[in-house]
Formats: sequence, C-alpha cells, structure tokens
Amino acid sequence: MTRDDILDTAAQVFRKKGFHGASMSDIAEALGVQKASLYHHVKSKQEILLALLDRALIMLADHISKISSEKLPPDQKLRKMIRGYLSALAENADLTAVLLFEHRSLDKKTHTRHVPQRDKFEALWRDVLNEGLREKIFQLKDVNLATRALMGVMNWTLTWYQPNGEKSIEQIADDYSDFMLKGMLK
Repeated sequence: MTRDDILDTAAQVFRKKGFHGASMSDIAEALGVQKASLYHHVKSKQEILLALLDRALIMLADHISKISSEKLPPDQKLRKMIRGYLSALAENADLTAVLLFEHRSLDKKTHTRHVPQRDKFEALWRDVLNEGLREKIFQLKDVNLATRALMGVMNWTLTWYQPNGEKSIEQIADDYSDFMLKGMLK
C-alpha cells in the first residue's frame, strides 16, 4: 500500500460518503487493510483531505497553465481552457469532486494553507479574461465576477454529468464556450 493508493481510495470514499460521513475505518476497509496500518502512512483524515486538494489543484493548474500560456487569441484560449478543464474534471471525477465539494471541511489552519493555491489557479482564468479585455475581444464589467461565474458553471457540471449521457464532455465544453462568449441575446 502506497500513499497514492491511500489518496486514490480516500477520494473515492469521500466522494461517495462526503468528508464528514467517511471515517478512517471506511478508508482502511476500502483498501483492505487494518486502520492501524493506515495510520502508519497518514496522521489524520484532515491530512488526507489536504493532500487530495493539493493533488487536484496541482493537476488542474498544470493542465490549465499549459493552455493559458499558448500563443492564441484570448477567446480561442478560453475555449481551449474550458474544454481542458471540463475534460480533466470528468477524467478525475473522484479527485476533483473532493476539491470542489469537500474543501469547506478543512480546519481553519489547513484552509489558510489551501487558499493561496486556489487563488493562484483562479488567477489563470482571470488573466485570460483580462487579456481579452486589453485586446478588446471581451467586454466585461467585472472580471472577478465573470471568473466566479465561469468557474461555478463548470464546477457544477460534475454534479450532473454522465459519461454515457446525451452529450460528451467536449460537447458540453463547446456549448459552455458559446454561451460564455456569445451570450443569450440573438
């Protein structure tokens, strides 16, 4: 049993039961080990949660920062970022669900450590929107609000998206891009 095994399993357990509903015994049982063996690798459920949040943010930030640094017009870059982000959410659903829905379970000290990483990730999105403003491609009254709206729409997708559903994650991403970039007005 490796730390990665523990984190992968914990992500599945947290996604299914929620952080507060899951116990270290649940994680140990899912791993097929004694709870004492689990404590040999990790100190607490909080440690596991923070490690999962860090893992998810690092994975997503690496993926999105590669796209955001490409030499593309801001609208094309945003489309590609939306597609990449939704694909990463769908491909890593257990891990990203923990990031999106369990971050509030962090204790105060751990939450304080987590916030700068989250803010750095959100800055990637604000930066492309600001780039679009500077180049007069986008018209936004409030970049921070637009960033939060975009993140909210994309993040909520994880609650209803089904891999075998009516639309692929790429089709959903393209529809979101059209909606965000073109709006609803005719």
